[in-house]
Amino acid sequence: MLCFKCITQLLLVMSLLWACQPNPPQQAEEPNLVMKGDTVVVPARSTIRSQLKTYLVTQEQYRQQLTSAATVQAIPNQYADIAPPFDGRILRSFVQLGQSVAAGAPLFELSSPDFTDAQKAYFQARQQHQLADLNFKRQQDLMENGVGTQRELEEARTNAAIQQKEYENALASLRLFRADAAKLTLGQPLVVRSPIAGQVIRNSIVVGQYLTDNATPVATVAELSKVWVAGQVKEKDIRFVHQNDEVSVQVTAYPGENIPGRVFHLSETVDEATKAIEALVLCPNPNRKLKPGMYATIRFIEQAQPTILIPAAALLQREEKSYVFLQTAPGHYIRRSLETGDTQNGRVVVKSGLKAGDVIVSTGAFYLLQAEQ
Repeated sequence: MLCFKCITQLLLVMSLLWACQPNPPQQAEEPNLVMKGDTVVVPARSTIRSQLKTYLVTQEQYRQQLTSAATVQAIPNQYADIAPPFDGRILRSFVQLGQSVAAGAPLFELSSPDFTDAQKAYFQARQQHQLADLNFKRQQDLMENGVGTQRELEEARTNAAIQQKEYENALASLRLFRADAAKLTLGQPLVVRSPIAGQVIRNSIVVGQYLTDNATPVATVAELSKVWVAGQVKEKDIRFVHQNDEVSVQVTAYPGENIPGRVFHLSETVDEATKAIEALVLCPNPNRKLKPGMYATIRFIEQAQPTILIPAAALLQREEKSYVFLQTAPGHYIRRSLETGDTQNGRVVVKSGLKAGDVIVSTGAFYLLQAEQ
């Protein structure tokens, strides 16, 4: 009985001693992110590590594209507005709207008092020239036979030269209006001719209409097998566009269709209002799809060159600056600022800040921002 009581007391004391012992220290939980200087460290056991995806930076051949709103224009030396050179009445029309004409082809016939006066001046100058030339030759014959005087010869020579000049001026006036002096008869109507080959794209010729020399053009002839598309290149992008560069032109009338062209001319001056230069693109237009006045879009295509492109999802923004997280070692990341360019098909052009062989975080980079808070 005594032994049982002693054993019970002993067990009670042992229980009290065990209860009084301090609890064993518990192991601290490992953080998901650790900030060491400017480096974000993601421990191997971190739950975030599996959320991060990386991308190996490489270079590839890339053609940078610039776009510009533009308008279709006729080429100036292949476009002619036809207006009457003199006051007069239209007697006859030789063309119809849409008709193709050659250079020098007759367009309309004009009865003009001014042209009649020009004819009279020509015939008179021709007659005076002929008479002066005959008199000069006569004076030369007289001098050779010893019956003429040097004074009369010199007067005849001077008069012949003056009349020659008057005749040439009158002839030039006729040629200005494409009148054939060899077939000219006094009083004949003036035939107004096309100065270029092309198509009659506007015809307001009305037989019997009286026109003045300051009247608006009554016909327009244009050669539209080639046209200009005039666009604008911003000052900051001038270095990317060069003469003879290939471009692609689109118009709303033909959605999805790309019309090839090339840069014909770049303006030598920058427009102060728009801070851009004019770019003229020469486009073939065999089917006359491009009409002067149409709105268009020009896509300038730069020559392919090695370029770094990264997924757009890798890019972060802070205070209007772009950056990515660069992996310096497994689980170690630093912020890297970038200068970026165009975005195309979900990828961003990197102008500076990265090189081929770098590894960046492409997915989950926003988790790393928690370490900086």
